[in-house]
Amino acid sequence: MNTFKTFFLMVVLTVILVGLGGIIGGRSGAMIAFAVAFLMNFVSYWFCDKIVLRMYSAREVSERESPQLYSSVATLAQRAGLPMPRIYIIEDDSPNAFATGRDPEHSVVAVTTGILRILAREELEGVLAHELSHIKNRDILIQSVAATLAGGITMIANWARFAAFFGGGSSDDDDGRGNIFTVIIFSIIAAFAAVLIQLAISRSREYLADDSGARLAGNPLYLAGALRKLNAGVARNPMNGVNPSTAPLFIVNPFSAGGIRSMFSTHPPIEERIKRLEDLAYRR
Repeated sequence: MNTFKTFFLMVVLTVILVGLGGIIGGRSGAMIAFAVAFLMNFVSYWFCDKIVLRMYSAREVSERESPQLYSSVATLAQRAGLPMPRIYIIEDDSPNAFATGRDPEHSVVAVTTGILRILAREELEGVLAHELSHIKNRDILIQSVAATLAGGITMIANWARFAAFFGGGSSDDDDGRGNIFTVIIFSIIAAFAAVLIQLAISRSREYLADDSGARLAGNPLYLAGALRKLNAGVARNPMNGVNPSTAPLFIVNPFSAGGIRSMFSTHPPIEERIKRLEDLAYRR
């Protein structure tokens, strides 16, 4: 069900992007919008791992440098039928982790020094299993495309409103262009819808990775316990210098979000994730 929902939302994002281009520039505008989306997706697909790792000054570690971490990743990767991913460590006290890479053969698992300090081995393996599930489910590609499409929609929508206000508008014509009021209204709706759809995709993939990761680790309570500690750790020590576009990659929201901000979080509520994992453990 989560996979179907994700596919449907991706189609809706694409339709919104092409529709926005059509409202602005008619048939030619729709084609340009589609071409821009394709180019952005190409770049994010091939270089997403290098961009994110450099953004957080992540350092690759070997088995000799971090034998316990390497052993846990290797065991879980073998159990999942995945190639051994590269392992990176981020020097940051905020406890978190993410996976990146365009496919299982070019995958990366990154953890912060903060997460290594606060989690027991079983809990860390629950987190690593979650991240390996993202790799196996090819969530990195899905989330990169979703983020790129949403970013493209927002960028074009902002440009359209600016052009409508300061460049004037035209009446409807045979090429399908909208007038100034249509452009402004649709661009606002499109930008807001793109954000909501991106959040829905991210949350859907988190639930799926929680479920498959819990099974991979062998006990859903490992991940449930880890999520409790990570939630408290990030609340005490939010991650500094996080680019909002990369927030969906992390296992928990790297920002300390509360109140109305939690409604627009890229992650499902921690309490709900823990409850689902506990229910899964008790059904076994």
